[in-house]
Amino acid sequence: MRALVVQEPHRFSVEDVPEPRPGPFELLCKVKAIAICGTDPHIIAGDYPGFWPKEFPFIPGHEWVGEVVELGPRAAELGWERGTRVAGTSHAGCGFCRLCIEGRYNVCENFGDERLHRQYGHYTQGAYADYVVHSVKSVFAVPDELSDDEAAMLDPTSIALHTVKLGGHAPGDTVTVVGPGVMGLLVAECARALGAGRVLVVGRGARLEKAAELGHETLDFTAEEPVEGVRERTGGRGADVALECSGDPAAVGGCVEMVRKGGRVAVIGIPLEPATIPLQRLVLDEIALTGVRAAAGEMPEAISLVASGRLRLRELVTHHFALEDFREAYRVFTERVDGALKVIVRP
Repeated sequence: MRALVVQEPHRFSVEDVPEPRPGPFELLCKVKAIAICGTDPHIIAGDYPGFWPKEFPFIPGHEWVGEVVELGPRAAELGWERGTRVAGTSHAGCGFCRLCIEGRYNVCENFGDERLHRQYGHYTQGAYADYVVHSVKSVFAVPDELSDDEAAMLDPTSIALHTVKLGGHAPGDTVTVVGPGVMGLLVAECARALGAGRVLVVGRGARLEKAAELGHETLDFTAEEPVEGVRERTGGRGADVALECSGDPAAVGGCVEMVRKGGRVAVIGIPLEPATIPLQRLVLDEIALTGVRAAAGEMPEAISLVASGRLRLRELVTHHFALEDFREAYRVFTERVDGALKVIVRP
């Protein structure tokens, strides 16, 4: 089959590789579309050496939709059939560690041990290919109401939903989203779908304009200081919840400063440098600060919200490329050519 193979950091090409075979409780799926994730460039660049991935060469890709073409041993016993249209997600937890039992398989205690845990497209071979093998734990049937583009975006949508849940806003609350990239825009959509009274997006440029097009309030941090701007818009009180989606280390501390007393901050952006956090305010004003990693069971909810029209994904897709043209797709995505947001690759 054809697959995008990263031979070493920054060096990749589409090559012929052996087609994978499904093991027990696994499915072989023909890939129809893959969305480029903001994490993919970091994996391709080798920014997480020995972690994502453990070693090169490596096939990345974890936001995909496809069709089941072969069942591994015992998969049929669980009701899986050939021809089922499915969307993939990256984590397959062991299922028996304490965190998996609690439903937090995204932080499985056996992460890294491929005998027990998989993270597809991160350290387990991924979906930039004609075919991909996934555990039955990591694929979900997709209804006909969703296009392939929308279905390929269900993984980041479920992560956005998880982010909003951990933020923990109440109906009618003011939620600030920092960073209007694709994840930030998805988080803003999920916050509104889950009852936020106001969604205020902090950013700049064309992506902030996109947030405005989607009907969210906006704050341009190049024109005004974000913390002051949020407090001014909330009568000096601060936002109830701040959701950090930019990956900028400075933004984490800013989120702590812009929420009210007793407010909550959830961080999904992964800073590559240490962040400075105002711990005195965190303690004295009882600010809750939590990290967010992937999703923990939100995929069925995300499918339902998209199918019902409560989450809008089509508006975020800007470009399509063939797998053979991945180098150009990668350039368009990383350089934000022509306002690139979600870039879809088709084998």
